[in-house]
Amino acid sequence: MKHAMRTLLQRTTHARRAALALAATATLGAAPLAAHAAADGLLPQIHRDTTLINTVPDNGDQNPYAIFVAPVSAGAVKQGDVLVDNFNNAANLQGTGSTIVDYHPDTKQMSLFATIPRDLKECPGGVGLSTAMTMLKSGWVIVGSTPSNDGTTGTKGAGCLIVLDSNGKIAKTISSPNINDPWGNMAVVDNGDHATLFVSNAGFGVGSADGNPPVFKQSTVLRLDLDIPDGQAPAVKSETVVASGFGAQADKGVFLVGPTGLALSGDNKLLYISDAIGNRINVIEDPLTRDTSAGVGRQLTADGMLHRPLAMVVTPQGHLLVTNALNGQVVEIDPVAAKQLYARWIDTDKAQTPPGNGDLFGIALTPAGDGFYYVEDDVNTLVLAK
Repeated sequence: MKHAMRTLLQRTTHARRAALALAATATLGAAPLAAHAAADGLLPQIHRDTTLINTVPDNGDQNPYAIFVAPVSAGAVKQGDVLVDNFNNAANLQGTGSTIVDYHPDTKQMSLFATIPRDLKECPGGVGLSTAMTMLKSGWVIVGSTPSNDGTTGTKGAGCLIVLDSNGKIAKTISSPNINDPWGNMAVVDNGDHATLFVSNAGFGVGSADGNPPVFKQSTVLRLDLDIPDGQAPAVKSETVVASGFGAQADKGVFLVGPTGLALSGDNKLLYISDAIGNRINVIEDPLTRDTSAGVGRQLTADGMLHRPLAMVVTPQGHLLVTNALNGQVVEIDPVAAKQLYARWIDTDKAQTPPGNGDLFGIALTPAGDGFYYVEDDVNTLVLAK
């Protein structure tokens, strides 16, 4: 009964937000939309935000982070299902979430995909599931851990990548000196029997969030080239740091701030990185073939509509969609023209200042590319914008 009442309250809250969103779009979003009324893009085609499900599983895990849409049907997962992981446990301690849930669009129901032991010994520091998650065409699910013992960065471990089979069972872990708090949503090139993953690592140097924690410019983007033999778990063939020198900082409110969004251009020749500390989007050239770090690469765009950019995806138009951490907007960017086109309010919760501040994390396109999924972590919901 308590859970049902909470779900009803969250639905009512989101209905109120939907009404506020219309007003916010008219007042706050009118300028960028009017300025680029003739431009093509995905955000002008989005008309409605629909709350789909409460993402809290039976163990009470909360703070939904990563979102990934299943590319195939395998095991317990059906093609088009939406996998969502949780960063916090039932006590709302950051870096302690251990579950992945599976939303089924065809039945509009949710099931528990995986519960990973919090004290997984093969993962340095244990388990706290981050925004780094993917499902491969071979059915394997790979998820990052940025763990903490008490919900603070003062006790965080280096973490790892955890490989799960398509029924949510642990197959192996991947850890190395190059992996330290895999933080951001992964960019992936998946060729079936082999794949390439890009994951940001934001833990290097970061310690306690007490006082005025310093910014450590040690965050990296790591390329992992995987072999995937038939019926066997992915094996790391090689690993290469392709970007380095991005800033990361411990933070009491959001655990840490560091590079989060990763996305590849359509031809895979450019890797886009959302640099939260720098409030910018940067570009790394030749990410699949380079054998040295490009440092922070070149800046594509900064400031403007960006307010601590987080998760990022590429639209069918070749644009970037980026969620903001410091307000409830998603921003669309034309990377060829290096222009910020639109900012749409998708979370107008006035309980935060500015509205939606700190609520948005993962983002994923629908299979048809006509909308996107996102999470509102303050009310633990998965939402469809379409």
